[in-house]
Amino acid sequence: MGRLGKFQAIVTWEQRKLENCITSSLGGGTPNTTILDYWKGTLPWIQSSDLTLDDLHSYRVNKYITEKAISKSAAKRVPAYSMAIVTRVGVGKVVIPKTDYSTSQDFVSLVGLKAEQNFLLYAVYRILRHLSDNTQGTSIKGITKKNLLESEVVLPANRQEQTMIGRLLSKLDNTIALHERKLELLKELKKAYLQQLFPKNGDKTPRLRFAGFTDNWVQRKLEDILTVSLKRNSDNLFTRKDVLSVSGEYGVVNQIMFQGRSFAGKNLENYHVLQQGGIVYTKSPLKNNPYGIIKANRGKTGIVSTLYAVYQVKDNSIPELINFYFEINSTVNNYLRPLVNKGAKNDMKVRDTDVLKGKIIWSEDLNEQTEIVNLLDRITSLIAVNEHKLDSFCELKQAYLQKLFV
Repeated sequence: MGRLGKFQAIVTWEQRKLENCITSSLGGGTPNTTILDYWKGTLPWIQSSDLTLDDLHSYRVNKYITEKAISKSAAKRVPAYSMAIVTRVGVGKVVIPKTDYSTSQDFVSLVGLKAEQNFLLYAVYRILRHLSDNTQGTSIKGITKKNLLESEVVLPANRQEQTMIGRLLSKLDNTIALHERKLELLKELKKAYLQQLFPKNGDKTPRLRFAGFTDNWVQRKLEDILTVSLKRNSDNLFTRKDVLSVSGEYGVVNQIMFQGRSFAGKNLENYHVLQQGGIVYTKSPLKNNPYGIIKANRGKTGIVSTLYAVYQVKDNSIPELINFYFEINSTVNNYLRPLVNKGAKNDMKVRDTDVLKGKIIWSEDLNEQTEIVNLLDRITSLIAVNEHKLDSFCELKQAYLQKLFV
């Protein structure tokens, strides 16, 4: 295992059962929900949905109960700074409330922590993750209280080392939380710009414009901007390494790099060639896009399934702007809905040419198109940078958990 600073030369770590690291444990319960007076108290009553998996330091409180509710049900008053662990619905969630609380029957609370609280919190979190990793592919119903308390914990005998490890991991979690919030704000900013930089239904101009652009946008059919591409991989110039997938979140991506392997068949001759800057319509439903999605290929030229429709962009428009225009779910859904008929197997019944019959409000000024794309690209790049930073911190946390705990 890894060690911190001056403790590297010290080898005294102890192995204990979790039950020997606490004074006692308490279960929970749900007071009668038909007796409203039970739910007008001041004691927080926590349920599994109030916690978030992998967030060890925050939780919501939506319900409060009375002392009478406790006396008339299986609910318990749990002392502040106990550890609340979800052992049934939502297995793996854990937090240490800083006030007295009560829980539903889905929890076991560890009372009287005999080790430094943050260290023990992460030790238990590691136990729960280990249990989850060992049950991949199975339907885990929960953890018994007996199995939880008999779990082995390895901890430094030196309380100061426990404190340093717990503090390190807590600071790392705080950093992760800050980056998550920053990333959320950047995504909200991009969404706001997408809504402001394109005209609403019935409007002839966007609500937000760059200086120097005053002309009205015009209504155009998509066929005024795109043409159907007939280019196929007939000469087998492209191989399985060049097969592209289309993601609602990430756009056009290399299938092997994105999904780990190619799902293409052996014969690729009829696959569509999707040029860099080309447009693809997937003709397959997604959760938020029941009629499929429309994306621009901003990467290398490759090939896509024959189920997709591929288009080229005319000289009057910038491919990237088409990508941003259809990035808002409501926009692409409203555009495709009147054009697409769904089959019995939820497949899209629409010809490639008919996809272009819909109307959009569009800027005919290439300079304005460029300004919009440049702004949205800058925000998109900031999002990507912060996603990479967040991933790095999360990987660092997992590395520490593996090295600092057995």
